[in-house]
Amino acid sequence: MISTFWTVLGLAALPAVGNFVGGALAEVVRVSERALSLALHLAAGIVLAVVGLELMPEALAGDPPWVPLVAFVAGGALFIGLDRVIGYVQGRLGGDDRQAGALAIFSGVSIDLFSDGVMIGTATVLNPALGLLLALGQVPADIPEGFAAIATLRRAGVRRRTRLLLAAAFAIPILLGATIGYFALRQAPELATLAVLALTGGALTTVVIEEMVSEAHEGDTSKLGPIFLTAGFAIFAAITVYFGD
Repeated sequence: MISTFWTVLGLAALPAVGNFVGGALAEVVRVSERALSLALHLAAGIVLAVVGLELMPEALAGDPPWVPLVAFVAGGALFIGLDRVIGYVQGRLGGDDRQAGALAIFSGVSIDLFSDGVMIGTATVLNPALGLLLALGQVPADIPEGFAAIATLRRAGVRRRTRLLLAAAFAIPILLGATIGYFALRQAPELATLAVLALTGGALTTVVIEEMVSEAHEGDTSKLGPIFLTAGFAIFAAITVYFGD
């Protein structure tokens, strides 16, 4: 059991590394407002694909389906509450709206990584090969997410040391999700696991609409934004088709 758990953590570390690589790339590449807008559109498309192709189809397979549907709405409300808390704390500390928005996007990417960890943890219990496929499939999707999150923090004026620490901190939610998926959700009723997936899906959908797309339209934007959004969706759809179960 212990050796299997370490295997779960090792697999969960793969997407975390991909996310960190994307964040590190944002540190060494000069990111214009137009490039950041395109990166955010790409990341938004990927997140929408995660929700539409992976989280919600799995969540709605349970019975009764109204439980994950309610959880989906609750996930959106949960993120709105989190966003309000971030804005309040930033206001008390003297931060501006741009920093609050950047931190909200960072929180959204963290939620996405948490859901990745939950799926990897539960899948590895059922079939280690499936856990490996899920982990490898998440890596190329997490690179643009990490890039967009750290580039947004960079544009918001967050200090470089803080940005690097936050990029490294992306490992925490996915390892936490993998641990919960391995130890807790595998023994919980199936409906509870599906509700957690739907809750995450609702939060991620809200992140895309309220933060990523909104931030993508700040400043200098490109008419290619919608194409990058649909391309992001298609990229994750391809990963699901060729690397999914």
